[in-house]
Amino acid sequence: MSRTFLGTPAFPEAARSALANTQLRRNLAHATSTIRAKRAAVVGEVAEWERLRRAGAALKDRTLRHLDTYLQQLEESLTRAGATVHWARDAAEANRIVVDVARRHGTDEVVKVKSMVTAEIGLNDALAAAGITAWETDLAELIVQLGDDLPSHILVPAIHRNRSEVREIFLREMGRYGRPAPADLSDVPAELAAAARAHLREKFLRSRVAVSGANFAVAETGTLAVVESEGNGRMCLTLPEVLISVVGIEKLVPTWADLEVFLQLLPRSSTGERMNPYTSLWTGVTPGDGPQEVHVVLLDNGRTQVLADEVGRQALRCIRCSACLNVCPVYERTGGHSYGSVYPGPIGAILTPMLRGVGADAQVDSLPYASSLCGACFEVCPVRIDIPEVLVHLRAEVVDSHRGRPSAQNAAMAAAAWALGDARRTSVAERVAGAVGKLLRRTRRRAPGGRATLGALPGPAARWADARDVPIPAPESFRAWWARTDGGRTEQQ
Repeated sequence: MSRTFLGTPAFPEAARSALANTQLRRNLAHATSTIRAKRAAVVGEVAEWERLRRAGAALKDRTLRHLDTYLQQLEESLTRAGATVHWARDAAEANRIVVDVARRHGTDEVVKVKSMVTAEIGLNDALAAAGITAWETDLAELIVQLGDDLPSHILVPAIHRNRSEVREIFLREMGRYGRPAPADLSDVPAELAAAARAHLREKFLRSRVAVSGANFAVAETGTLAVVESEGNGRMCLTLPEVLISVVGIEKLVPTWADLEVFLQLLPRSSTGERMNPYTSLWTGVTPGDGPQEVHVVLLDNGRTQVLADEVGRQALRCIRCSACLNVCPVYERTGGHSYGSVYPGPIGAILTPMLRGVGADAQVDSLPYASSLCGACFEVCPVRIDIPEVLVHLRAEVVDSHRGRPSAQNAAMAAAAWALGDARRTSVAERVAGAVGKLLRRTRRRAPGGRATLGALPGPAARWADARDVPIPAPESFRAWWARTDGGRTEQQ
């Protein structure tokens, strides 16, 4: 039950395939429109919503400016509370730490709270390679896992599935990995949830080790926070003997009081609720209550690289609410799999290239172009990440990273630079262009409005010219006309 995004084609090709799936588009349109309506209703109740957004952005920016100080404070607070802190520079190091802790306790399975960061580092695969099964306990993640599928949304990983498809997955797969679904299971949501609850209960009660992420980490107290809607997180965070929390270093907030702002912004922006049904907070080890061994893995994995980018660092404000996905016209039509990353949608289009780096992978380099730049994502972002600004910035970086590499475009630009770099060469090029223009006019096509364009060119050149308003070269260049008419004097006479 493990698939990866490895081998996903560049966004244009992947999106083309997704657009042909009418059931996928129907599922996405229904789900995103429902979430958008819920969010709009609860946000509309807050008279000072814009002030809250600005406060959230300011708090995140202040934390990022002093991230080194707050990380040290967090480590001290966690250690004082009885937790063991580990530092991981990349995915491999983080996975190794988690696997080592699980092995030390002799377990062959762990239960997991839904976590984007563990998906980012491929933890489930690393555990499987070590002979340890990771059971996803979030309902949507369970659907994805049982269906040998890939997540397609930050908040609702199985948003691309409808309830009839979920029923089929439960009936077909649950019995292979534990308690089977009832034979008479219908597609009523309450019955599907009940089947998942019964299937997972035995895993909660049996597992000795749990793995979580964290929505927030409070530097002042060493407190970690997870917000969720189903109660599975509460079970993972309290029942097992050992808890391993993998936390991105950007998840920090300086003080306990700062949570007040984000616990208003996050639920409204994500699930369209005033407050999450379950808000779990834990601080190290409490004797006789909850896990008696707590490990916190603080993960970089490219985040300091993002922090060094003056334009792109605002992406580290992200609180993973997914509001930008739900309003994005591109995401709504193509779904999350087209992005080839655990971070889909507008935030994924900027976060993935910055974490992985541009210029090395065509699929990653295609992501900054997976947007219409309509700005809807910025309007709904609870921490005011200007995603269109970062997209344009990354497009420039992608172009810069490919400078000097062999390509038709680079060859054309090099030829133009050579021709335009010398007056005599420019004169020759103008005479050649004029001759070509005369030839093309014999077979030219006229665009709407009657303007002659390079659409008359044959083959691929015509397809390129049809999308651009490029006129056919004039029979005579301005320079030639100027010389022939003595600066226009002869023609005036």
